Amino acid sequence: MPCQERTMPAHMGAVPKGNATKEYMESLQLKPGEVIYKCPKCCSIKPERAHHCSICKRCIRKMDHHCPWVNNCVGENNQKFFVLFTMYIALISVHALILCGFQFFFCIREQWSECSGFSPPVTVILIIFLCLEGLLFLTFTSVMFGTQLHSICNDETEIERLKNEKPTWERKLRWEGMKTVFGGQPSFLWINPFSGIRIRRLIPRTLKGGAEFAV
Repeated sequence: MPCQERTMPAHMGAVPKGNATKEYMESLQLKPGEVIYKCPKCCSIKPERAHHCSICKRCIRKMDHHCPWVNNCVGENNQKFFVLFTMYIALISVHALILCGFQFFFCIREQWSECSGFSPPVTVILIIFLCLEGLLFLTFTSVMFGTQLHSICNDETEIERLKNEKPTWERKLRWEGMKTVFGGQPSFLWINPFSGIRIRRLIPRTLKGGAEFAV
C-alpha cells in the first residue's frame, strides 16, 4: 500500500545521530541561559518534543509511538501517511464485510453449488472466517484512526499523553493542527497518499565511462 510505504522510511522525523558536536553547538547560536538537552543513548541534541526510540535506536521528533505494522516510528514527518494507512485499511475491511454479506445472501437465494466452488459447510466457514478477520481489522484500525485524529486535534502525542507531560509549547488549535499534519488548506491532497512524490525525468549524463541515465 502507498500509505504503508510512505510511513516506513527510517528518516521520517528522525534526529541525526551523534550531532552533539562542538561545531553543531556553535551553529545553533544559543542565547545566554538557553538550555538544550542531549540524549545519552544516541548522542544527539534532542529538539523540543523529541523522544528516543529503543527499537529504532535514535530520537524521533514528535514521536507518537513505534508501530510494528510499518516497522517504524510514527513521528513528525510520517504521521499523515500513518493516519491514511489506518483509514484505508478500515475502508477495505468494510468493503470485505459488504462482499461477504452479498455472497452469503446470494448463496441462500440460489443453489449452493452455483454460488461457490466449495461445499456448503466449507463456504460458510470461509465466510465466517473472513467476517471475523474483517471485523478485527476494522475495529483495530478504526480505534487507531480515531486516536491519531484526537492526538492531532489536541496537539499532543501518545507518549506525551501517557507520560502526562505538561506542555511547554504553545498548543495549536484543532484546525491548525490538522493543516500542519496534512498540509495546507483542506483538499483532495489530504487523503492522497501520493502527495509529495516527485517523479524525476530520465536525464542523460555523460561521464568518462560513457553515457548514463539518472532516475
